[in-house]
Amino acid sequence: MSILADAFGLVFQPYVLLVIFGSACFGMFVGAIPGLTATMATALLVPITFFMEPVPAIAAIVTATAMAIFAGDIPGALLRMPGTPASAAYVEDAYRMTRSGRSEEALGASLVFSAIGGIFGTIILVTASPALAEVALKFSSFEYFWLVVLGLSCAIFISPGSVPRGLIALVIGLFAATVGIDNPAGEPRYTFGNINLLSGVEFISAMIGLFAISEVFRAMVRREDRPPIAKDVKGGIFRSQWINIRRYPVQIIRGSAIGTAIGALPGAGADIAAWISYAISKRFSKEKEKFGTGHVEGLVESGAANNGAVSGAWIPALVFGIPGDSITAIVIGVLYIKGINPGPMVFINSPELIYAIFIVFFLANIIMLPLGWVAIKAAGTILSIPTRVLMPIILMFCIVGSFSINNSIFGVILLLVFGVIGFLMEENDIPIAPAILGLVLGPMLEQNFITSMIKADGSFLAFFERPIAAGLGIFTILIWCTPLLLAFLRRRSGRISA
Repeated sequence: MSILADAFGLVFQPYVLLVIFGSACFGMFVGAIPGLTATMATALLVPITFFMEPVPAIAAIVTATAMAIFAGDIPGALLRMPGTPASAAYVEDAYRMTRSGRSEEALGASLVFSAIGGIFGTIILVTASPALAEVALKFSSFEYFWLVVLGLSCAIFISPGSVPRGLIALVIGLFAATVGIDNPAGEPRYTFGNINLLSGVEFISAMIGLFAISEVFRAMVRREDRPPIAKDVKGGIFRSQWINIRRYPVQIIRGSAIGTAIGALPGAGADIAAWISYAISKRFSKEKEKFGTGHVEGLVESGAANNGAVSGAWIPALVFGIPGDSITAIVIGVLYIKGINPGPMVFINSPELIYAIFIVFFLANIIMLPLGWVAIKAAGTILSIPTRVLMPIILMFCIVGSFSINNSIFGVILLLVFGVIGFLMEENDIPIAPAILGLVLGPMLEQNFITSMIKADGSFLAFFERPIAAGLGIFTILIWCTPLLLAFLRRRSGRISA
């Protein structure tokens, strides 16, 4: 109990609480701007943490990350411009809800269930860190290969429209991911002699182009009106979510658990967690046909998975010093600078610091609720701006954001090219979201496949020799075969009835 009391003493100081509040506002602001991710928010905070003690330094990063992950849903719901790749999984439902005047309901669901998922993940982080970390360490390139394939498969089957169109979108994203020199062979691919493409397609520029610029083009061509201003949610934003809590308890627990488990796998992160959770939600839903049309169920489960993955990523980082994602990789560097070596010994040498981090996680997810409410109310004013005024402002921010990534005009060119591609895709009813996931997971897919083939000396059977890999592989293949089996059974039953 003395250790816990020391931890509370480290956190509940005016200076630390002020840092938490300031970082929360900063994370909310950065996450709400399309193209500025949670990782970028963390990186921008690192120079400031040099002048802080360990507890406020870690508190700043934890709080900003949690806020940025939720805030990425704000532009996705209001403008169909997801702030993070994870938000792209359910952006169609969120935006369709906004189109029907239910933006506050959509963002309220994202806010409340992000907080619930984050708290659930923190409880698992506190109680089961060593056990989950040991499971995560058993994942080799074989298991990661199947996990990535599973995530890509989910993107196809949950995309609105037909499976072939989802597959076309995924192939477009995977092809874009092959560009550049960052591949196992180290050979330039599809660069056409342009040195700017040697580092590959800049993901942020591509994502902003596919979603934001294509939306600008669409508004210019069709002269669409903005979505209606949000109707006041009966009983307030939070009270309306009690209905969802009572209606979807299984989805909340399942999304939180899946997010935490996938987040604990080094290199997986919230992106795969959100997509898999959304796919599972649709698969087991009693209202599958409503997904993609403005249905809140997918937001409930994926929103919980998002922030559950944020907490889960800290499990291998704290227990073994192995980063769970890009954010915890930065955190480990900060801890080393502060003279703290993450790993099993930190629980023995500095237990009060570990408990302080746990307390900060709880605080960050609790403070998210009032700050998120303010952000939702403030962001709703965007919908009252006329299209002819709003679209040029969005275009300006997109161009500035793409240029600032590498201080290169080539980023702006990529932005516009992918904007045209996104516009043409949607004009032909090809969904954009699978292309984003293909761009994100393509390098991971190739790296783990090549590594596994080298280990196995070219034998494909090696992908099924390890227990976890075999389970993931069989499950993925069953997902592939299910539509074919159902089509065969329907055809057979039709012949029998005839």
